[in-house]
Parts: sequence; C-alpha cells; structure tokens
Amino acid sequence: MSTRAVLEVIALDAEDAVAAQAGGADRLELVTDMAADGLTPPPRTFTAIRAAVDIDLRVMLRLADGFAAGDTGRLAGVAGELRAAGADQFVLGFLAADGGVDLDAVERVVAALDGCRWTFHRAIDRAADRDALRKQLADLPGLDAYLTAGAAEGVDEGLPRLLAEARRRGEPGYEQTILVGGGLRLDHVPELRAAGVDAFHIGGAARPAGWEGAVSEEAVRSWRRALDRSGGAGPR
Repeated sequence: MSTRAVLEVIALDAEDAVAAQAGGADRLELVTDMAADGLTPPPRTFTAIRAAVDIDLRVMLRLADGFAAGDTGRLAGVAGELRAAGADQFVLGFLAADGGVDLDAVERVVAALDGCRWTFHRAIDRAADRDALRKQLADLPGLDAYLTAGAAEGVDEGLPRLLAEARRRGEPGYEQTILVGGGLRLDHVPELRAAGVDAFHIGGAARPAGWEGAVSEEAVRSWRRALDRSGGAGPR
C-alpha cells in the first residue's frame, strides 16, 4: 500500500512558512542563520510562524556552528522558552570530540522537552559509528526521526547507506523514520521511495534564488508532485 511521503521544508520566517505550506509541505524545520548551517530561532520567530500556518513545526536546538553541544544548561533553558511559547517538536544532535554521540548533552536537552517528538539531525552523518549512535539513542523519549544524507558529503555519496538502513527498519535502533536531506535531488526520490523511505527534507531546493531569497511555493509544489507520483513500495 502506497503511503504519502512527508515533505519537510526549512523555514526562516513566516513568509517562508506560508509559501511552503501552500506548496504542499507537511512540516517545517525552523532555523535561523544558515551561514552557520542552521541555529535556534528566537521564540518570537516561532510564534510568528505558528500564527501563520497550521502544519507541524520542528524547531532547531543548536546555539553555534558545528556539532558540539556547547552550554547544555543554556540549551535546556532555550528549549524551555520555546516550549512555553508553544513549540512541541524539535531538532537536535550533539557529538563528542571523538565522533561518538554526546549522550549526556542529548539526554539533558531531551529532558527539557518533556516527551516532545524530536529529530536527531545530520550530526549522524559525522558520527564515528552510525550504528552505535542509533543504538545508544534508541530508548530516548520522543526520538522519532533521523535527518540524514547517509554521508557527510550528501545523498549522492550516502545513497547506498540510506538504502541499506531502510532495509533495517524495525530492528533495534532503526525504528525511527529516515528523513532524507542534504544534497537531495528529485532524481534521488524514486529509488528512495521504492526502498520504503517516506520522509524528505529540503532547504536550498525550495529556494531558486538561494538563501537570500524566500521559499518558492512552486518549487515546493514540484517536490510535492514528485513525491506523490513516486509512491512507495518498500518496508515501513
């Protein structure tokens, strides 16, 4: 049975959010400062976007470029402020210096989320051991997705790993949704959908004018159409 694929789009402001929803996005990832690859937006940005659209919003929890957690107390406080503003889905992911997951930092921030759903982001693509990371995080409350390109270089390089991980869906550490993003192109979609991947994440692909421009409703719609045409036949 074919399953409608989830399309998640990066939004920086309410204008982006309205265009993405109109184009058929199911969910938005809210960030600021793409020069640093996406940091936590202020609560007022979340509030403005929440007022503008009615689809799911996942808010980035990341205070500086890179994959180190930094000040986890501050991060937990920021998470609490966003929760107070109404945020109920998040995105996070922290690595230690050795490339392993910074489990203490992740657990501390997740505790501040009070059971909210969250995505472990592309830090997994920089991890020393992806399988170990997944198994260490498997039982954390709220974790329901991994945003991954399969490799740090992007989907072109990581496609074989994405397909292999899709085949493991349901095994310990592999119950979460594979949310594919990072150099993702439309021509990657059919093979991923055939393998049972049913969640896709776009940023620059939704912005024909680049990051200085806004999300294009038509660009998002082209992805919605492609995902809807491709169907899905693999395991869930």
